[in-house]
Amino acid sequence: MIDKNVVKNLVDEWLTGKDYFLTDLTVSADDRIVVEIDHKEGVWIEDCVELSRFIEDHLNRDEEDFELEVGSAGIGQPFKVHRQYEIHQGDRVEVLTKEGRKLTGVLKEVTPETFTLTIEEKMKEEGAKRPKLVERDLTFGFGDVTSTKYLIDFK
Repeated sequence: MIDKNVVKNLVDEWLTGKDYFLTDLTVSADDRIVVEIDHKEGVWIEDCVELSRFIEDHLNRDEEDFELEVGSAGIGQPFKVHRQYEIHQGDRVEVLTKEGRKLTGVLKEVTPETFTLTIEEKMKEEGAKRPKLVERDLTFGFGDVTSTKYLIDFK
């Protein structure tokens, strides 16, 4: 079986000096290697091909046969690493809390332990006839949510 650490070291070597970052890496028992990378401005197919060739050039198929898949983290997929939160500050995201609440808002701030989501909700002010939309900040620990993902806006 191919050692996951060997593949991770190869990916880290390729990533050196680039703005790409690793979001996921799996090596199954039957030597199927799946590498996911991300970038603030999206992932180019040419770079996936380049990383794939780099990994293949450094592994020996004569010793162990393997299947290799290199791709992007996928737009609209849940965030897997902290850096994805960082690059999406200011973007609209969808958060699913551990309690099952689905919230949509703007990812306002990210710290090593928490992130803040600005949501809009209708609130009726005292003496007002109708409720109006107001912004409210909600802060979550990363362990308080099931998933967070970038919201694709077709407007």
